[in-house]
Amino acid sequence: MSDLHAGITSAASHHGPHSGREAARAATPLTLRRVAGRIGAQIDGVRLGATLDDATFAAIEAALLEHKVLFFRGQQHLDDEAQEAFARRFGEAVAHPTVPSASGSQRLLELDSLHGARANSWHTDVTFVDAYPKVSILRAVVIPPVGGDTVWANTAAAYAHLPEPLRALADTLWALHTNAYDYASSHAHADDAQLKRYREVFTSIVYETEHPVVRVHPQTGERTLVLGHFVQRFKGLSAQDSTRLLQSFHEHVTQLENTVRWSWQEGDVAIWDNRATQHYAINDYGDARRIVRRATVQGDVPVSIDGRRSVALKGPNVALQ
Repeated sequence: MSDLHAGITSAASHHGPHSGREAARAATPLTLRRVAGRIGAQIDGVRLGATLDDATFAAIEAALLEHKVLFFRGQQHLDDEAQEAFARRFGEAVAHPTVPSASGSQRLLELDSLHGARANSWHTDVTFVDAYPKVSILRAVVIPPVGGDTVWANTAAAYAHLPEPLRALADTLWALHTNAYDYASSHAHADDAQLKRYREVFTSIVYETEHPVVRVHPQTGERTLVLGHFVQRFKGLSAQDSTRLLQSFHEHVTQLENTVRWSWQEGDVAIWDNRATQHYAINDYGDARRIVRRATVQGDVPVSIDGRRSVALKGPNVALQ
């Protein structure tokens, strides 16, 4: 089935964490087409904005929890202010902890390739803080004629398809995340200007947080993997062992079966559940310019499967405690 509507009955149970999502889909059908087998759906016929009616927004939110990332074409009517106002429908819009806004909004993060902003490494947004964003909303402003796609991976599907011994190990692990990570090795083709910007801006304040490798999603109850390039090491393991184990997990997360790839057009909007995904912006467009702007929505502190919460170890809020 390629063309779906949000009101179609799914294989999920009508009781438990999925039932609310099904009720929202049934109340307001969306023109929705799955883009890949385990992640991603395109929604047509919706004009995004702060004034979107409650029923349609509820159906979008339900679809987001199910498909992890949603794509909308033809949203050229959105400007910075309207994008941020729409983000607030999901919760409190928050600024990046260290990178100042370069656009007209105080909270939008502009990623402009002219200034070296090329996020070509697998990551979940801002996991170096404890309550990292729950939702990210990315708007395409300037898109190169060729290349510049973004790929997302479903970390709930990745967890579910881990071999049982590796899944059992993940359940027990905690990882230290920091923005002072090895940028050069994560971004193999970073130039001197990108490295300078990283050191001066991105790490202007250093954050460190310990997260469980497996968190329980607060809305769906799914178990998702909390990994990506901000992981420095696993608690209780050496740097060498951490590197090897992280690579093993990374290969499972980014298996093609767990991913979806989106070819951008100007005016597109992508919305993803940052608690259940990783993403990678492909740096294959040379000197062409690529500008996208991201709004993020305040998240909650992750909880492990045994009920423990993530712990912030370094950052301005920690210093005040």
